[in-house]
Amino acid sequence: MEKKSKKIILVLVGLLVSALWLYPFWLMLINSFKNQAEIFESTLSLPKHLDFSNYTVALQQLDFGNTLFSSLFITIGSLILLVFASSMAAYALSRNNKRLSKTLYMIIAVGLLIPFQGIMIPLVSIFGKFNALNRPALMFMYLGLGTSMATFLYYGALQGIPKSLDEAAIIDGASPWKVYWKIIFPLLSPTTVTVIVLNSLWFWNDYLLPSITINKPGMLTIPLKTFYFFGQFSKQWNLALAALVVVVLPLIILFVFLQKYVVKGISDGAVK
Repeated sequence: MEKKSKKIILVLVGLLVSALWLYPFWLMLINSFKNQAEIFESTLSLPKHLDFSNYTVALQQLDFGNTLFSSLFITIGSLILLVFASSMAAYALSRNNKRLSKTLYMIIAVGLLIPFQGIMIPLVSIFGKFNALNRPALMFMYLGLGTSMATFLYYGALQGIPKSLDEAAIIDGASPWKVYWKIIFPLLSPTTVTVIVLNSLWFWNDYLLPSITINKPGMLTIPLKTFYFFGQFSKQWNLALAALVVVVLPLIILFVFLQKYVVKGISDGAVK
């Protein structure tokens, strides 16, 4: 009976926390179907009628095709670079017991403690000197900024994979690259999913770094374009909220489908 009571309490607490977490998204959703007057009248009430024109106008003003391509290009390209670079680095460091490898790993891990704001100006200045303020350069910036966390997670997960697998494959004639690609990388799937989900949230929603590197016509991402709904003298809340729903929805769907892998990947990477 006592265990059942504890379970009920935990379920109720979980529902309460979930409701608190979902409430801002609920407000964003219901207000995206209102006009400006209804929003200013009451942000908490349901819309009197569903106004889908907000989404039509928002998508037109976002130049949705081009901005979606830009966001997808940067996000997917950055993720591919990050996953392969960090997993290979973690594999090489974890399988080498020399002091230099451990020192390099510690240096990479210390990168978690360095705030982006502290290196933002030098980073942009260096890339600017080489006329490299464009989308490919932005992907390499994300690679550098995200490597510490991704390598940390991969390194921890690799501690749970016995080296005997590598040795058996090498005895069978496999090259180091084949060992990594055919044996080790597939075993790191939960950690890879975790790295993809955590960093896609960052890359997709980031405003600050793209705003100082690719704030040019034709290269704007969705968060950059959404900013134009907020002018100096007016704020188009109905259009902005409709645009935000469009921006957030893919990430919510991604996280819902992959959340169990995220939990396993974080535990594999941080606990072992």
